[in-house]
Amino acid sequence: MSTQTTQNIPVPSLQEWNAALYDNHHGFVSRLAVDLIQLLNPQYGERILDLGCGTGYLTYRITAFGAEVMGVDGATTMIEQAIQAYPQLNFEVADATHLDIQEQFDAVFSNAALHWIKPPEAVVVGIHQALKPGGRFVAEFGGYGNVETIINAIGEVLEETGYANHPNLNPWYFPRISEYSTLLESHGFEVKYASLFDRPTPT
Repeated sequence: MSTQTTQNIPVPSLQEWNAALYDNHHGFVSRLAVDLIQLLNPQYGERILDLGCGTGYLTYRITAFGAEVMGVDGATTMIEQAIQAYPQLNFEVADATHLDIQEQFDAVFSNAALHWIKPPEAVVVGIHQALKPGGRFVAEFGGYGNVETIINAIGEVLEETGYANHPNLNPWYFPRISEYSTLLESHGFEVKYASLFDRPTPT
């Protein structure tokens, strides 16, 4: 796959997240992930990496099962809020495309984060390296067609106003199941369950 860069095309930065605003107005994202934790099925004594942990709510929930959880996020503001809310837990700022972790975790967990992180292949490589042999990866993120109406509308406005609809302006990665499954399998994963489902978001 080739990439192309253009001058004066800013790439959105995860460092710009407003953690307080996220907790106050988007807390439903974490609350809807209770079923995902059940799918993770954390066990007592396991070491689990919460990738894209945000402000740490789900990291905390997973520790209730007796697992040792480390939360990482690319946004300093999110990690600062997580440390303030759950000072007893381990949180670190980390770039998911450059994870430097070798076979330390029984599971990697991620909720509502991976569609913000590109290139996806670099993320998958890091996750695989972070897992112990036989470890598991459980994640939920936006899939193919997510916020399609918004993306199309932004593209139309850019064209109408004479701006180039450059790929770098789209911060999201919304793959088809077949695309992401192939990516995982090409890096040593065995896909046991994948589902694309509708989850209307309250406005």
